[in-house]
Amino acid sequence: MTTAIAAIFAFFLVVLVHEFGHFAVAKLVGIKVHEFAIGMGPRLTNFKKGETEYSLRLIPIGGYVKMEGEDEKSDDVRSFSNKPPLARMAVLAAGAFMNFLLALIIFFFVSYSLGVPTTTIEKVIPEKPAYKSGLRSGDQIININGKETESWESVVNEINENKSGNIKVTVLRNGTKKEFNVKPQYIEKDNRYEIGIHSKTKKSVTMAIKGGFRSLGLILGAMINFFKSLFVGNFSSAEVGGPVRVVHMIGKAAQYGLLNLFSFIGLISVNLGFFNLLPIPALDGSRLLFALTELVRGKPINPEKEGLIHFIGFVFLLLLMVVVTYKDLTQLNVF
Repeated sequence: MTTAIAAIFAFFLVVLVHEFGHFAVAKLVGIKVHEFAIGMGPRLTNFKKGETEYSLRLIPIGGYVKMEGEDEKSDDVRSFSNKPPLARMAVLAAGAFMNFLLALIIFFFVSYSLGVPTTTIEKVIPEKPAYKSGLRSGDQIININGKETESWESVVNEINENKSGNIKVTVLRNGTKKEFNVKPQYIEKDNRYEIGIHSKTKKSVTMAIKGGFRSLGLILGAMINFFKSLFVGNFSSAEVGGPVRVVHMIGKAAQYGLLNLFSFIGLISVNLGFFNLLPIPALDGSRLLFALTELVRGKPINPEKEGLIHFIGFVFLLLLMVVVTYKDLTQLNVF
């Protein structure tokens, strides 16, 4: 029950923000919006305000903004197709922008609530390399192997980049610089190196904002690397999951508390925004590419040809969804 409630809330929030981005900018540039829907399938409830119908639908995955002339020819001056390319591009990009903004806000509050790790050591684990080398609680790590460590991530990265022997850790202790030679310990199960220290956290609005941007950047970087490996064939199908896998992971995140749940919602939001910007037919990224092409060449591409490309892309995405869902069901032993 907890998984179902958490999943519905997560999808509702992420989709609501995404579709609101399209809706708000469409209204801003003067496009006629017929319907703003959250969910798919049969309508549960609806109301109409002005020219727009607002509806909540049965299946809590997906949503849409139905605009005049988006998928059909229209002579209405306020139709999507009759707006300048830049206006259409703004509408198309707004959904992903709002997903990134939602993720930033979530990561900011999570960072502030948990505190942001600093480069100051709070605890040194006895019998670990750091303790044996002389590092102690209260030491502030200022560089490793001569490279400045401005964040805890940079400390972790420098430790993990060591492949052969000692690292030179420079710290500030009571205002005095001290250097220690430490040999990181390889942790096979995690495939990483460690020296046995815990970071001191600090609650600060400025650091929380930086932490939010850092989290967003790390996730986007990981996604870009994944798609790079996808194109060169250097990936495992186990890394790809669909709605069933996502629901399963939302349930697990919810078990560890609200902060974990919201962190995962932020991750989903970044994924949705990034995926929608890919130039795959039927997605916002493909429509952005068509609008950009029109802007460059000075005339639109044949609407029927563009519509056919988007339709083929939509069918492909549906088939892909079926395959991925079946894989998730079998791997998670749902059957």
